[in-house]
Amino acid sequence: MNITILTNEYPPNVYGGAGVHVEYLTRELARLDDGAHGVDVLCFGEQDESDGNLRVRGVNPSYLPPAQDARHGKFMDTMQRDLIMAGSIAEADIVHGHTWYSHLAGCLAQQLVGAKLVLTTHSLEPHRPWKVEQLGTAYHASSWIEKTAYQNADGVIAVSESMKQDVHDLYDVPFDRIRVIPNGIDPDQYRPTLDEDVLRSHGVDPAKPFVLFVGRITRQKGIIHLVNAIQHLAPGTQVVLCAGAPDTEEIEQEMTEAVEQAQGPDHSIVWVREMLPREDVITMYSHAAVFACPSVYEPFGIINLEAMACETAVVASAVGGIPSVVVDGETGLLVPLEAEGDGDFEPVDPDQFSRDLAEAINALMADPDRRDAMGQAGRQRVEEQFSWRAIARQTLDFYASLLD
Repeated sequence: MNITILTNEYPPNVYGGAGVHVEYLTRELARLDDGAHGVDVLCFGEQDESDGNLRVRGVNPSYLPPAQDARHGKFMDTMQRDLIMAGSIAEADIVHGHTWYSHLAGCLAQQLVGAKLVLTTHSLEPHRPWKVEQLGTAYHASSWIEKTAYQNADGVIAVSESMKQDVHDLYDVPFDRIRVIPNGIDPDQYRPTLDEDVLRSHGVDPAKPFVLFVGRITRQKGIIHLVNAIQHLAPGTQVVLCAGAPDTEEIEQEMTEAVEQAQGPDHSIVWVREMLPREDVITMYSHAAVFACPSVYEPFGIINLEAMACETAVVASAVGGIPSVVVDGETGLLVPLEAEGDGDFEPVDPDQFSRDLAEAINALMADPDRRDAMGQAGRQRVEEQFSWRAIARQTLDFYASLLD
């Protein structure tokens, strides 16, 4: 079949889990059935490459549409890229959109070329109200586009049972149009990889066990709650924050102030502000004593898979799809999060959540044998249940069911 993938992120422009998902999914789709299926990727950027039946084309217009509010600029630019994407599709059996950034293009292509429209739920706008800080009233427009796309999609892939329920509850998508297919990982690439020189190059002391965070500086990832938990960690704990790409200047400033306040004689904080190469991140995962994922909203949490694949115990908030990845007491510890409203947003008691995070981290930092056992169990779980080849096959089968 002819498959067109629509996405904002694609290598080398990857800054979140959706981009990682698309990179590996497209690679494996192109390999299935001895390369029998054409996979055409349209993305935001300057890419232009072909590898057998996999073709990647970037969309990077030089024109900037007018915007009456500076925060609307990204939205307006997204809309013009979507128009170009839709006009670039000559034929397709399946058009598969990833995140709201590509949804308008998907809806148009569904009508223009008669393709079946498939969407993958990496996140949902109603559960990310803090994006008003980033987009202003354009957040309402992005939410409208997302809702319209889901209500018109022929099929929806939810990365967890939690997301399946959310898609149904928020957008009235019938359950029979939703298929649960989890995120995955390449266990050959993400595996224990030790190199103390990499740690030193980023200011990390290899001699001291450390807690690791990897992710963007955004409300969704809950990094401020982790920084606020540092004061409750056992003295001498080293904390490494691989945190960059802030959503707004305001949250970057809030993060800076929180780190400055948490820094003290009892704790060593290393803040790596740039987005690291994948090889360095894998090394960070592999050396970490504990990986912390304090997200307040997480449809799946692919970063937890990455840490588990590197045999690292995880402490994560028990929200969204995370409990389908991290087995509490076996591959890590889950921290309950009592959230405001009906979704996974801000904690009702942020200070208590930070204290609970610290308590779970302290428990594992004080018990190396338990950490090691959890790390080994996490690696085994990844190998058995989350390979990209199996996930690509499930995705292709879903496409086929829609065409039938």
